[in-house]
Amino acid sequence: MKLLYFAWVRTNLGVSEESVDVPSGINDVRTLLNWLINRGESYKAAFSDPSLIRVAVNQEYVDLDHAITAGDEIAFFPPVTGG
Repeated sequence: MKLLYFAWVRTNLGVSEESVDVPSGINDVRTLLNWLINRGESYKAAFSDPSLIRVAVNQEYVDLDHAITAGDEIAFFPPVTGG
């Protein structure tokens, strides 16, 4: 699974992307976020408030209950504002 991080999420983690093999049972965005939070303090800081995170799976915005699979590309970023 390819994970992409943008803006302050990337800054907190110190990486812009990574490939991970997630354990079985990680089958939606919410369980992926819970797994990431337990990977260390930087992940906990970046993902502790899911309401501040937007997620795209395979370049489509999704909700936290969206199903994921091992071959997905998942991007995490703060809400986008414009003017």
